[in-house]
Amino acid sequence: YGGMAPQTGSTEKEAKPISAFPQHLTWEEIKIHNGRGQSQQQWLVIDRNVYDVSTFSKLHPGGSRVISHYAGQDATDAFVAFHSDKALVRKYLKSLLIGELAPDQPSFESNKKKSLLEDFRELRCTIEKMGLLKPNYTFFFMIFLHLLVLDIASWLMIWYFGISLVPFLVGMAFFTTIQMGWFQHDLGHCSVFRKPKWNRLLQIIVINVLKGLPGSWWNHLHNQHHAKPNCFRKDPDLNMHPLLFSLGKTLSVEVSVGASGQR
Repeated sequence: YGGMAPQTGSTEKEAKPISAFPQHLTWEEIKIHNGRGQSQQQWLVIDRNVYDVSTFSKLHPGGSRVISHYAGQDATDAFVAFHSDKALVRKYLKSLLIGELAPDQPSFESNKKKSLLEDFRELRCTIEKMGLLKPNYTFFFMIFLHLLVLDIASWLMIWYFGISLVPFLVGMAFFTTIQMGWFQHDLGHCSVFRKPKWNRLLQIIVINVLKGLPGSWWNHLHNQHHAKPNCFRKDPDLNMHPLLFSLGKTLSVEVSVGASGQR
């Protein structure tokens, strides 16, 4: 925020910098910077630090909407869940830091339950200690191998038996095996390899090259789903309402009411 102070006289030529943002910020100040309404700025909180992601959101590797959905809110748990190499990401956060929550401010918004957050974080720590988030490379290798075999079998079926109905249906069954979707799902979440670039590369091979589907499109939508699951207008899976996922009068009313509040 290197703006210039207004001139106080026609003879004054030196610009005076505007005073920096206060070090301590309140939730009232943060909530109004949600990218909507009069303020187009986007602030969010991670570990009580306040960051201005207004410009960075457009450059965010996970997509602009994922990070924008947390504007004006605490994004600590989402940050932990989405970033495996947190030390690397924090280097980029330094330039976005504008302050921190005031000492008398809670670490999260008033509409969140402290007991629920504590239970969730305790559960995550337990899962990490049990090693359930560590990938089994042998398992993923065998998955990839049998998917390649099915792909080859589908093309051989068409090549050898021709394009009559039965060979075509059998080849299509081989080619569209759902396991490929789940494999690229884990790659899209960077859950297979330690380095994100290797996950992205293999995902491109699996879903783009072998299946002809856009992996980037899937990541853009699915990351939003995990960032704000079941939050109307933020979870793309619910954008198909009322055709899918939001059926029934009761749920439709609840979804409508929930959309009016900040989620």
